[in-house]
Amino acid sequence: MKKMVFTAALAGLLAANPAVARTKPIPEAKPVGAPVNCISINQIQESRVRSDSIIDFRVSGKKWYRNTLPQSCPSLGYEERFSYRTSTSQLCSVDTIAVLQNYGSVLQEGPHCGLGKFQPVELVRATKK
Repeated sequence: MKKMVFTAALAGLLAANPAVARTKPIPEAKPVGAPVNCISINQIQESRVRSDSIIDFRVSGKKWYRNTLPQSCPSLGYEERFSYRTSTSQLCSVDTIAVLQNYGSVLQEGPHCGLGKFQPVELVRATKK
């Protein structure tokens, strides 16, 4: 079976200053349906690492799925980037991610961590006071 390799490093590449990005609060997420085991890879438009245990995935327009990892993933919130490998066209709760760590000018895989279920959510915007 042919293996597909995907990298979800957009959030890490867009963050001009990762130290600033890590201090942002995690947006509140209101569940809008039952959690699912898998999401289609070709529909993933964006991923946002929120912490060592939370990743939000935007799919097909404005629909978001929050994945809360069953265990904290060391360095994920710091690096804000990861890769995954799958032999199917879906990313599932049985799959693992690898934190991409910068060693000099080379990205290398760091800790590998399991995913949780994908909870469809509506992200709640914080109101300014």
